[in-house]
Amino acid sequence: MKPIWIVDDDQSIRFVLEKALLREDLPTRSFTNTREVLAALEQADDDEQQGPQVLVSDIRMPGGSGLDLLDKIKAKHPGLPVIIMTAFSDLDSAVSAFQGGAFEYLPKPFDLPRAVELIRRAVDESQREEVSEERMVAAPEMLGQAPAMQDVFRAIGRLSQSNVTVLITGESGSGKELVARALHKHSPRANGPFVAINTAAIPKDLLESELFGHERGAFTGAQTMRRGRFEQAEGGTLFLDEIGDMPFDLQTRLLRVLSDGHFYRVGGHNSVKANVRVIAATHQDLEQRVKLGGFREDLFHRLNVIRLRLPALRERGEDVPALTRHFLQQSARQLGVEPKRISDAALAKLATFGFPGNVRQLENICHWLTVMAPAQLIETKDLPPEVMAVNVDTHAVEAAAPVAVAAQPVAAPLPGIERETVSAAAPPEAVEAPAGVSSWESGLEVEAQALLAAGRTDVWDALSRRFESRLILTALANTRGRRIEAAQKLGIGRNTITRKIQELGIE
Repeated sequence: MKPIWIVDDDQSIRFVLEKALLREDLPTRSFTNTREVLAALEQADDDEQQGPQVLVSDIRMPGGSGLDLLDKIKAKHPGLPVIIMTAFSDLDSAVSAFQGGAFEYLPKPFDLPRAVELIRRAVDESQREEVSEERMVAAPEMLGQAPAMQDVFRAIGRLSQSNVTVLITGESGSGKELVARALHKHSPRANGPFVAINTAAIPKDLLESELFGHERGAFTGAQTMRRGRFEQAEGGTLFLDEIGDMPFDLQTRLLRVLSDGHFYRVGGHNSVKANVRVIAATHQDLEQRVKLGGFREDLFHRLNVIRLRLPALRERGEDVPALTRHFLQQSARQLGVEPKRISDAALAKLATFGFPGNVRQLENICHWLTVMAPAQLIETKDLPPEVMAVNVDTHAVEAAAPVAVAAQPVAAPLPGIERETVSAAAPPEAVEAPAGVSSWESGLEVEAQALLAAGRTDVWDALSRRFESRLILTALANTRGRRIEAAQKLGIGRNTITRKIQELGIE
């Protein structure tokens, strides 16, 4: 292992730390001023010798301060953990140390076991970051060690030399477009364009023109001829996201393109040949949409040549740590700041979160932490409120959820909703819990007691949010996502359910 570098002009401090670290089998190298350290770093870079695993530096030394040294080290070695030693009366410097990217500060006079423990933490963090960087170099497109993700990677590999149509299924935010881009990048069409369109995000009246283009004068405002997405993707790949939301009449036009490779621009009379590979994605159950008459069966079979199911993040919990570190580094690059690190305790807490928004939600959380976490090391207390509100007793949570009887399966779950049963029109007082399961009121009491015993001060807000979320999600599942109908069944207004969906982050 690389040595721990100790920088202090006080010989007694160096001696004490050296002996304590050697007892822990941690090699050391000591310096008396910043000039010696900078020279040693340059030599290590030039001769490819071992640099430090962790650097521990005093703030006030002749010939240069520890904060100046921190700035210079972070400019060249941003991943190196630096611990700044400072006197209790020098807290302003401690704040500056954190702002400069220090791993932690060690107040003088320090407790020796605590100092060793802190250095050991920094060593662990340094080694973990090294492994993380190696993994990112090996898999820059997508990250995933979970078996379900490895299956996806293998499928991408098998399809690498194919032009076959692919249907990607998975919940919203699970990374379906990343899979589509990977399929394109590793296909014979990699040198061609990759064009993506979200069919649910474009109004029905404009979607036809977006896909197939239009001729001049085809409709009011069509001043010039415009090429659609199919022509823009010529020789490459067209990714049709949320294909389940495509209007029925446009499905017929898409079917023709997939069948014979020709289409007409809006207002056009000459067919256009399309040399495009189509990859489609949806979070919906297309088989159920076909049964309900909302999706053409012949189009479904055209798209469903090869189906790839992308797992939800809750199904690949072992990937949360690697993804978290990746997104923290990515957010830091985007914001132009020093990447933050996350403690094991905070990662463990994050892993208990269900991530209804999947990988996209984790990415947003990491962006929030990069901006809002006060220190360079993210602790459990720094996590956002929705993560901290995770149930402390999962059994109590299950008991606290409303239980339904006389139920029928919901075939097309919404994003983040497991297939579950919802109540037929039985009044609340008629709903009974199955044998062996306590009533939801009892479960709520148990959950409240657990949160209160844990010293939480946001019990009302945490439980209210979960109660409202469960009600709305169950109503939306019952109405297959129709908000107005769900609001009517709940006895609330249309604006109220829309506002609550946004406030609770259900989408």
